[in-house]
Amino acid sequence: MAGVEDVADAVAVDKVVGGGKPMKVLLAVEGERVAAHFGHAPSFLIAEIEDGRVKHRELVPNPGHRPGFLPAYFSQMGITHVIAGGMGPRAQELFQAHGITTILGVQGSVEEVLRAFCDNRLVPGPSLCDHGQEGTHGSCGGRCGGHSS
Repeated sequence: MAGVEDVADAVAVDKVVGGGKPMKVLLAVEGERVAAHFGHAPSFLIAEIEDGRVKHRELVPNPGHRPGFLPAYFSQMGITHVIAGGMGPRAQELFQAHGITTILGVQGSVEEVLRAFCDNRLVPGPSLCDHGQEGTHGSCGGRCGGHSS
């Protein structure tokens, strides 16, 4: 299980988190936990991080899952990183094209995950929803709640 651990495979954000450069991190949220599927998360937590500390946070509702919309939408908001349990490969490509780093395979409470990210000990894993082939859900086994893309 990927998530919060003290291991060498932690996301290498120390140069950014500790370097004083502000970041806007977006966490896919379902209740108090990181959502298993990014596009179908009921809401998103936007955390502004500077010097390894959360300076501001805002919970926003999911504006709707439409192919290609969310990467552009969040890019316009200045998001630098996205954290979720899973995301389809096309969405990953679109976020990358907008200069946004995706960190997937993350599970756990939103607070634990955010703290681990700031402390440079967040460990990603394989996406919890790889969407398989021809619209199937692949490794998520349907846990992501379905998709239409």
